[in-house]
Amino acid sequence: MKSMTGYGKGVASNGEMQLTVELKSVNHRFLDINTKIPRSFIAHEDVIRSVLSQNVSRGHVDVFINVDQLSQTPRTVTADVALALGYVQAATQLAQQTGLKNDFQVNSLMKSPDVIKVEQVEQDDEVVRQLLQEALTIAVDKLNEMRQVEGAKLIADLNAKINHVEQLLNQLQQYAPEVVVQYRQKLTQRMQEELQGVEIDQARLLNEVAFFTDKANVDEEITRLHCHIQNARDILKLTQPIGRKLDFLVQEFNREANTICSKSNNVALTNLALEIKNEIEKIREQVQNLE
Repeated sequence: MKSMTGYGKGVASNGEMQLTVELKSVNHRFLDINTKIPRSFIAHEDVIRSVLSQNVSRGHVDVFINVDQLSQTPRTVTADVALALGYVQAATQLAQQTGLKNDFQVNSLMKSPDVIKVEQVEQDDEVVRQLLQEALTIAVDKLNEMRQVEGAKLIADLNAKINHVEQLLNQLQQYAPEVVVQYRQKLTQRMQEELQGVEIDQARLLNEVAFFTDKANVDEEITRLHCHIQNARDILKLTQPIGRKLDFLVQEFNREANTICSKSNNVALTNLALEIKNEIEKIREQVQNLE
């Protein structure tokens, strides 16, 4: 299992050119690739997306590419003859109209803007693509190694938090029946105080207690939370990406905890439910980082 946070670097060289690819990833709902590359590599962006999509399922990935020339790259020098003739004609006209000496020579002409163009011979596209794929493969392997290490830490932390939720839930489960007993005692005491010695209608008392028990009963929510805890543990043992599954499951955790809070009519029970909600929120934050 992997985290969505990581960094990887890959270098590939053919003796003439060296490519350095750096990958940086953070959490994201889907695979989101952001390339920050030289313009000459825009044509090869399909290679980047292909390699990443085959090795990364989720996360925002920034791609950086740096190119170093290791040898003297051949260059071509060309002259724009039409433009040069235009400069010559303009110099001639200026000399005729001003009466000045025309000392416009070839060396002056070559310094004129855009007359001489020096262009670097482009590397063969196939060679560049192979180098790019090699550097990318190394970088993505390094990225996934780091994501794997971070993922193991996340799994350990999530298991610890799930265990804590289970401990709190067990406390809540043990305490929940006592809430009904306490309610009956308080209700009996209150009725005795109000009736001042008059015999209590036991049938009505039982009805009130039964109504409260039905309204405040959280057995179903507790049972479902126990099921969710086991499901979460099973999911955490899987090897494929589990972030989305856990994200959905944590929503179910939260729904049951909210229901317990809404049904609770006891401070101690509410406090336990709020502690569970707090721990579930911590789990949700960690799950957002899982692939």
